[in-house]
Amino acid sequence: MILVTGATGFLGSELTRQLAQTGQVIRCTKRSTSVIPELLVPYNQFIEWVDADIMDVFALENALQDVTQVYNCAAWVSLKQADKEPMIRTNVVGTANLVNLCLEQGIRLVHVSSIAAIGQAKPGDLITENHHLDAAVENDGYALSKLESEMEVWRGIAEGLDAAIVNPSLIIGANAGTNGSGQLFETVRKGLQFYTKGSAGFVDAEDVAKCMIALMNSEITGERYIISAENRNYKQITAEIANGFGIKPPVILAKSWMMELAWRGAAVVAAITGKDPALDKIAAQSASLTRDFDNTKIKRAIGIEFKPVSKSVREICERLSGRNNKLKPSDYAKSINISKGDAKNMLKDIKESRNEWERDI
Repeated sequence: MILVTGATGFLGSELTRQLAQTGQVIRCTKRSTSVIPELLVPYNQFIEWVDADIMDVFALENALQDVTQVYNCAAWVSLKQADKEPMIRTNVVGTANLVNLCLEQGIRLVHVSSIAAIGQAKPGDLITENHHLDAAVENDGYALSKLESEMEVWRGIAEGLDAAIVNPSLIIGANAGTNGSGQLFETVRKGLQFYTKGSAGFVDAEDVAKCMIALMNSEITGERYIISAENRNYKQITAEIANGFGIKPPVILAKSWMMELAWRGAAVVAAITGKDPALDKIAAQSASLTRDFDNTKIKRAIGIEFKPVSKSVREICERLSGRNNKLKPSDYAKSINISKGDAKNMLKDIKESRNEWERDI
C-alpha cells in the first residue's frame, strides 16, 4: 500500500493522480475540513481517503497500516508573521512524527522539501544540492520550517530510514488555478506593469511527481535532489506569461526601494483586512535575488526530460483564460484505461452529482 500525505494540495493531488493512473489503490491523508480536488474526482475508485493530521501520531499510525511507501507532501505554508512560529513547529513536528513511524515500521519515504531549504551559490554559479541554508541568518519562516523538517529526515536516515528528499523549485501547472504559483499568472493577467531583476527556477508539477515516483521505485536512499526544469529571470517569465494572455508585458523595472514600499504597503492592507499580505518582506527581497539551479543530479539519477517551461506557461494561460478547462471523454478514457463511451457516462454522472450537491448547499 502507498500513502500520500498532503494529497489535497497542488503537488500532492498531481502525484496522487499519476499513482492512481496505474490502477492501484492509493491511501491519502486529509484533514477533516479538506476539500477533495476536482482533479482527483475521476479517480475516486482508486483512492482511499483517511482523516489524519500529521500532528496526530495515533491517526498517522492508523493510516500507515499495511503501508510500504510514503510520499510526504504535507506542509503548512503561510506569509503571516503571526504564523511563523506555529508553522515551523507544525511542519517540523509533523515530519518528525512521520519519520519516527516510518523508522519503526520499515517504510520507505520520499519527502518533499524545497529550494527554500537550500542556500545561495557564489555570484555566477548555479545552486546545487551541496549548498546549505544558514539558519542563523535566515528570517523566512517557511524556509526555516522546510530546512528543519528536512533535518528530521536526515536524522531518520542516520538512524536507518530508507528515504530520499526532493527540493522542487517554483512549482507551476495548469491545476494550480490562481493559488500558489498561480497568483503570479493572475497578477500578470490583471495588468502587471513592473518586473524585478531577480531570477528563479521553475518546474511543472507533473515533472515533480514523475521524479518522486521514479525515486521511490529506485534503490536510491540518503540523497537530496533539486527538481527544477529551467531558470528564468522575472522579466522573461512575466513577459512570457503576458504573451500567453495576449497582453502587454511588464516594462518597468521595480527597484529595491520600490519593493520596500510595496511590501510595507501590503503589510498595512493585510493588517486592516486580516488577509495574507499580497507581498511580504521576504518575498520582496527575494524578488531581486538571482537564484539559478543546477538540475544535473536528478537528470543523471533517473534520466528525466523536463517539460519546457514555455509549454507549461502556455498550458496555464490557456486554462486560466478558459480556453482549455473541460475534460474530454477521450482524455478521461485514456487516463483510466476505459472505453470512450463508459468515460462519457461517468463524466455525466460526476456532473449530475456535482449539480445535486450544489443544490443541496
